[in-house]
Amino acid sequence: MVRSFPNAGIFHSACWAKTLKDSYGYCPTYATWQKQGMITGVVPLMEIRSFLTGRRGVSLPFSDFCPILNGGSISNEEITECLIETGGLRGWKTLELRDSEENVKGHPEDFNFLVHELDLSPGEEAIFSGLRDSTRRNIRKSIRLGVTIVEDNQDSGLKEFYRLNLLTRRDHGLPPQPKQFFSSLLRNIISRGNGRILLARYENAWVAAGVFLSFNGKAFYKFGASDKTCQELRANNLLMWEAIRRFSGEGKGSFNFGRTNSGQEGLLQFKRGWGAVERGLKYRKFLLPDGHPVPSKIPVFGFHNRIFSRLPLSALTLIGRLLYRHIG
Repeated sequence: MVRSFPNAGIFHSACWAKTLKDSYGYCPTYATWQKQGMITGVVPLMEIRSFLTGRRGVSLPFSDFCPILNGGSISNEEITECLIETGGLRGWKTLELRDSEENVKGHPEDFNFLVHELDLSPGEEAIFSGLRDSTRRNIRKSIRLGVTIVEDNQDSGLKEFYRLNLLTRRDHGLPPQPKQFFSSLLRNIISRGNGRILLARYENAWVAAGVFLSFNGKAFYKFGASDKTCQELRANNLLMWEAIRRFSGEGKGSFNFGRTNSGQEGLLQFKRGWGAVERGLKYRKFLLPDGHPVPSKIPVFGFHNRIFSRLPLSALTLIGRLLYRHIG
């Protein structure tokens, strides 16, 4: 039923719901609308029960973008009103919807995040021609230096990705996601053909890795990690190009680079080099039961980054394991 909606992606899927439930213990609470026995609207929700952040509904935790699936028999405004009423009856403190995508129009600071989506239908050659000159040079440089890309969708691939992810998260001043989450991702999504792990190798070392998801004809870059001491190899460029090339060859219609904070100028420049369309994401949050809208802020960057970046990996890993389920 979900696949019948053109804008349905990986975050609407049952395998993503199971990953969140298995990893964090969230309660799946899906809202559906029907007309003459047919599903005409779907909003996936997770109920988070936390002594730190309260009881609330989120569509969806740890999901970049989760639009309302609407067949047109009811307006999105009516759907939102219904969700607010239902959340109030369930005793939720707040309701958050990560569903609004708009053209940036020169004001990226007006959005929670930016997202970049690349059309894969022109094919590999045309896509490569549409890349920024510097992006093409970096891909060729990485190949010339001897970097190779390997796909490993087993525990061994996850192990190398997780090792690099620990280093990358500390470099960014952020606690890593719990290892249990990635194990669940491998079990519920990647091993079932809805994702892949790509690793970049130079000589005898793994220097970069990425986790990519796919569903309903759409590919999605979800997680990336790399060894910052090997930046001159441009392995991240080659890794991303290989993912795009493979998904295009499999007939996927689009490739989404994931959300980016408007203040991450270096990452934005990297993503803007691939010929993708840039849009802004706005998250909506409501106080319940009255439904009063309030700003939805996800504090990715702040003073806490400096503290986290100085902690040993063992302490940072423990913090991630304890706190992530409360953040959502």
